[in-house]
Amino acid sequence: MIKITLPDGSVKEFEKGTTPMEVAKSISEGLARNVISAKFNNTIVETVTSLETDGSLVLYTWNDKEGKTAFWHSTSHIVAQAIEELYPGVKLTIGPAIDNGFYYDIELPNGSISDKDFPAIEKKAIEIARGKHEYKMREVSKADALSFYKKQGNEYKVELIENLEDGTITFCDHDTFTDLCRGGHIPNTGIVKAIKILSVAGAYWRGNENNPQLTRIYGISFPKQKELTEYLELLEEAKKRDHRKLGKELELFTFSQKVGQGLPLWLPKGAALRERLEQFLKKAQKKAGYEMVVTPHIGQKELYVTSGHYEKYGADSFQPIHTPKEDEEFLLKPMNCPHHCEIYNAKPFSYRELPKRFAEFGTVYRYEQSGELHGLTRVRGFTQDDAHIFCTPDQLDEEFKNVIDLSLYVLGSLGFDNFTAQVSVRDLDNPDKYIGSVENWEKAEQAIINAAKEKGLNYVIESGEAAFYGPKLDFMVKDALGRQWQLGTIQVDYNLPERFDLTYKGSDNELHRPVMIHRAPFGSMERFIALLLEHTGGNFPLWLTPEQAIILPVSEKHEKYAEKVLKSLENNEIRALIDSRNETIGKKIREAEMSKIPFMLIVGESDVVANTISVRKHGGEDLGAISVTMFTDLVNKEINSTLKSFKE
Repeated sequence: MIKITLPDGSVKEFEKGTTPMEVAKSISEGLARNVISAKFNNTIVETVTSLETDGSLVLYTWNDKEGKTAFWHSTSHIVAQAIEELYPGVKLTIGPAIDNGFYYDIELPNGSISDKDFPAIEKKAIEIARGKHEYKMREVSKADALSFYKKQGNEYKVELIENLEDGTITFCDHDTFTDLCRGGHIPNTGIVKAIKILSVAGAYWRGNENNPQLTRIYGISFPKQKELTEYLELLEEAKKRDHRKLGKELELFTFSQKVGQGLPLWLPKGAALRERLEQFLKKAQKKAGYEMVVTPHIGQKELYVTSGHYEKYGADSFQPIHTPKEDEEFLLKPMNCPHHCEIYNAKPFSYRELPKRFAEFGTVYRYEQSGELHGLTRVRGFTQDDAHIFCTPDQLDEEFKNVIDLSLYVLGSLGFDNFTAQVSVRDLDNPDKYIGSVENWEKAEQAIINAAKEKGLNYVIESGEAAFYGPKLDFMVKDALGRQWQLGTIQVDYNLPERFDLTYKGSDNELHRPVMIHRAPFGSMERFIALLLEHTGGNFPLWLTPEQAIILPVSEKHEKYAEKVLKSLENNEIRALIDSRNETIGKKIREAEMSKIPFMLIVGESDVVANTISVRKHGGEDLGAISVTMFTDLVNKEINSTLKSFKE
């Protein structure tokens, strides 16, 4: 008999050779019907894998992330079979699951695949799926595996197998199809009811541009047709909300090939939006005891060698800047933290003066591969709302909780109410990825978990997601479309204070090492604005939007009154402009709608006589003719309902 430990801590005894599916059936038939994957002793296994030893078992359904991974990986096999049948001579390479769906990289014998070919691939794949073919894993010797793919003339699979150890190679079979695969499949193809090929792109073999270019086919699948329909509707809505599209339409930012890829140019309206976000955070930071600092965009190479950033980023980032002086090298700064360490080092501190909280909207530079660049979400130059807190170990808990409060205030004021907290810790199996002592890491990780508990955060612990110098807490926010994004991060760092030899004089008159907290509620201004654009669809909170109202005079003779209204609004700190173009009022209204300006103030003859404005909200709601004072009260009321006070 073997002992199987379930996620709730209960232990059940089973015969040797029992499968995860049989364990599921022993719990309930209903559960067994929904189980599609499993994990045994931290290894993903099939539902029919024989369990031969004591161990921990987790059962997954479609509703679990791991279940979706198995589902989508299994579908990639089905699509690969369909492509093999439709395109004889095709060479298959790899087909993993990704966050939403899967891809398969292939080399076509001739021609190409375009979106007009997608329906035929989908039809063939669904045909195969309906066969309810079981996925069967089998071990294969290295010699046999090489022979199998050499006969096919598939040099890609041969290369993969040559890098594998004999005794670790497995094939997966279903129907007439065989693929080199580590495992992690659903029980049979029939569970897949809906398949959609989403796009096709070029991709270099193993991501190396010196290797052959392959065709990458992206797809997604679902256990119900209804779920696919809903997903496609979501994609259509996402296209409408794409920040690149909205940024252009609302004249917020642009890119220039002459300036360079991944380097956004902020237009006047976008710059005003950024400035308002900055002022919003600066005001809260001031109340929270932060001091603003400014640091240069470059630093001597040695600075980043000391911090450890050069070792981690140097090879794949922007190359050193050489000066006329021999052996003098500078780097574009990839992080603000080394500079802030040196600011702390500018004078000695005693424990009575701590914590020191240095904040900066500091622009940093990282060389992202051109294929990785995406609008504002992945750029090469971006501004972090960075701050570093230097405190005593005794102050760490309170300071960390204060940063959580600030982050919650930021998210709440901008309409991000649906989130979980992710505590990112080390990967214990890969200690070389990190710097610093085990003792410091343990202290830092525990401090974050304790703070998350005390603040009552809904949190999960993710192994291997920590920064190289310390663990962190990330806010994982769901946007209006249900997509999850990382927004805002807080990190505990015992390592940089050691590397820069930071000290303070304690009450015992001895020198001690401060603890460092890194935090950025926005993360980066670029990425935050991109996500905010998509979350709101360009309809920003009223307190933030660059233009809160537009005054539309019906004709030229009403312009003087429009200017009077504008002056009154400006005196009440309402951001407005006048559209005095020689266009029809209907056209002005349509264009104001397109620009997503919250309020249109139409002024005609009756308004001039009555000293009123005819107010129309974005979206078409008519609020009628009211006084400027009433409109001012209406605006302030709406702002106060969304923009909360911090630490009043």
